[in-house]
Amino acid sequence: MSSKNVLSELTFTNRVAKRAQYEALEFSLTTRGVLVQNTSHANPADHEYLVIVRNGIPISCECPADDRYNGACKHRVGVAIRTPLLQAATDHSLVADGGTQIENKPDTHVEDSDIDQPADCDCAGLGGFPCWPCVRAGRRDLPEE
Repeated sequence: MSSKNVLSELTFTNRVAKRAQYEALEFSLTTRGVLVQNTSHANPADHEYLVIVRNGIPISCECPADDRYNGACKHRVGVAIRTPLLQAATDHSLVADGGTQIENKPDTHVEDSDIDQPADCDCAGLGGFPCWPCVRAGRRDLPEE
């Protein structure tokens, strides 16, 4: 599913779309969804929210704006416009819901050591699925399908 198709499923303002693109959002794939942290703020930990993805669509976010206003928040749009992240979240939710297990390609370019492992790596808790910090750092690849 391309991000263009996903965006047609969401209602949002131009202001939200711009903020989803330019704010410093960081993403972590979890067993429950995509954790989005806005590092544009002085205390990013106070601006961290879970986005739930179902059937390839970011359907909800824990942030106050998603509940308070009509339409999708910047966190949901931020997930929707990042196609590899959205695909990973969609694939991961299928496995978590009892779907088919995703096969990972062997990590041939990384030794068994943790020398190149990002400090915020959460791969161990994802059942063989790579965490976003490792994908972003080029340490692990997202599964093809």
